[in-house]
Amino acid sequence: MASTGKRGAGSALTDTFFTATELARDLSVTPRTIRFYEDKALITPRRAGTMRVYTKRDRARMVLILRGKRLGFSLREIKEYLDLYDMDPTQAEQMRLLLKKVQTRLEMLEDQRLALEESIVELKEIEEQTLSALEQEAAQKKAAG
Repeated sequence: MASTGKRGAGSALTDTFFTATELARDLSVTPRTIRFYEDKALITPRRAGTMRVYTKRDRARMVLILRGKRLGFSLREIKEYLDLYDMDPTQAEQMRLLLKKVQTRLEMLEDQRLALEESIVELKEIEEQTLSALEQEAAQKKAAG
């Protein structure tokens, strides 16, 4: 079940903040993953004393980062996209960049899919030829023996 970021009574954290552990659990990643993206300046947690606290904005950015990585975008591309979000309140430039990147990624994946399909067909042909050759060899041994 996803964490709401709420802590027990008397805690400094409210439903607006997450600890690294809570955010990691909520997103099904490790706290180390959270720290990695922080080190790459993709998220910037606040501090509550010595403890890092993450906002709903940080969580939203993490969702976008993880989605971008899952879809094959580089950290540089993800950072560029997130930085545009901060600079352009209308998000028009961000949407144009996203569209361009998505179209480029789709073209690349389509090319990879075609290459995979060709490889699969070729490997199946080799498999059939090899099985046939092994069956002929076994039949010859049986006839000779």
